[in-house]
Amino acid sequence: MKRVLSFLAVTVLAASFAQGQEMTHPAAGEPGIYSPTEIKWKDGPAFLPAGAKFAVLEGDPTKEGPFVMRIWFPAGFRIQPHWHPKVERVTVLSGTLNLGMGERFDQSATRKMPAGTYGFWPAGMRHFAWVKGKTIVQLHGTGPWIFTYVNPADDPRNAKR
Repeated sequence: MKRVLSFLAVTVLAASFAQGQEMTHPAAGEPGIYSPTEIKWKDGPAFLPAGAKFAVLEGDPTKEGPFVMRIWFPAGFRIQPHWHPKVERVTVLSGTLNLGMGERFDQSATRKMPAGTYGFWPAGMRHFAWVKGKTIVQLHGTGPWIFTYVNPADDPRNAKR
């Protein structure tokens, strides 16, 4: 059963990243350089509530190995408590990410991460976030990237269509 759930999670994750991602990656051995105007933002990923946008800059979050992606959040965006089976590494590029630890969303119990801040937290750590102003973060991870909500009802992938 655990293998079936893991396979299903990776399959759903792959579909959420594959939805129209058009970033062309350089050939092996070639540099990959993306100015802010060259980044093609896409809606999603599906594991986040509507309104977020993302762009994968390097690697493939659905496969084994390192990846880098940027996520753009509109002002006031909230991410309910969740966790990942691998270490999460985030650099705030613009705006302010407010991060809290625990299984219950508590906006008053977050730490402010203004632009320029880098943070990481261990695999399995339950956390949540909200942003002040439009915010862009750069996520550095190791795939496959799995996003599991503490409360399945918070997961937009479970919403009735």
